[in-house]
Amino acid sequence: MLSVPNHTSFPTHQTNDPIGIDELLKAFLSGRSPQTLKAYRQDLTDFQLFTRTKAVEAAARVLLSQGHGQANLLLLKYRAHLVERGLQSATVNRRLAAVRSLVKLAKTLGLVDWSLDIQNVKGEAYRDTKGPGKKGFSAMLQTLAEKQTKKSIRDTAILRLLYDLALRTGEVVSLNFADVELSRKLIHVMGKGKTAKQQLSLPEPTISVLQAWLQIRGTDAGPLFHNFDRAGKGERLTGVSIYRIVRGLGEQNGLKTRPHGVRHTAITEACKVAAENGIGLEEVLDFSRHSRKSIAVLLVYRDRERNLQGQLASMIAAQVVSEPVPVQN
Repeated sequence: MLSVPNHTSFPTHQTNDPIGIDELLKAFLSGRSPQTLKAYRQDLTDFQLFTRTKAVEAAARVLLSQGHGQANLLLLKYRAHLVERGLQSATVNRRLAAVRSLVKLAKTLGLVDWSLDIQNVKGEAYRDTKGPGKKGFSAMLQTLAEKQTKKSIRDTAILRLLYDLALRTGEVVSLNFADVELSRKLIHVMGKGKTAKQQLSLPEPTISVLQAWLQIRGTDAGPLFHNFDRAGKGERLTGVSIYRIVRGLGEQNGLKTRPHGVRHTAITEACKVAAENGIGLEEVLDFSRHSRKSIAVLLVYRDRERNLQGQLASMIAAQVVSEPVPVQN
């Protein structure tokens, strides 16, 4: 498995460019529609977090200073990282395309004399709805409960938000202290593709762990979850960090999982609970914050859990009984 690179291993020299990285990015983003501009910014920021640099400009400088072979190797590692996070192939390919396009413009402007050759991933035929499962998730929580450190309390709050509210990694990362209203049992979340924050009700277990975390964090303005690592202490926790936290907890319990897998488990369990209590899939859509047009997405969760295909195959096969075919010597 390819590891996430450490920024300290990257060359520290800058490219001898006549226009500068700032000008390159300005030219790259200029003239875009608001929707395209937002997508490119998100994609480049994700690449920046992967390189563990402080800004998109620094990530671009790292990439362009690598040389042809090393730059392709870096993008190859980034592609593997995106796939390991369980992102849909369309998202992976869009982010790869953004980085390739930036280098293509850099070549046009004379900053480099090469281009990136790493190709897109193939589209998946079905949606991966695997997760740690309710039992696995409980084991991950228990692992944290046995530690009782500041970091474990923070990580417990993160896990409960990923599961209890089925939040996405980016939604957890973007939370600020001001978004939490424990007295009203509310949290305000900037959903995927939304322009305004959505008000969500907090269940009691989530409130409890958030209270414990806020006693440690304090009431200062700023990100709800910050870093404890020496290099970035006090800074907003990144999506890459949350991915590592969840993956590490999974490995400690013999599981291979990721933050989106925890969300998958939450939605799968929501489908079960809804069916048992006469709640429609429309309400589960509201819980998962999928579009009302995405009912087919929930059907994938429900049907993979039921495995109706497997059940029907067994029933059909059982209707025809035959003697075993003798082995010919």
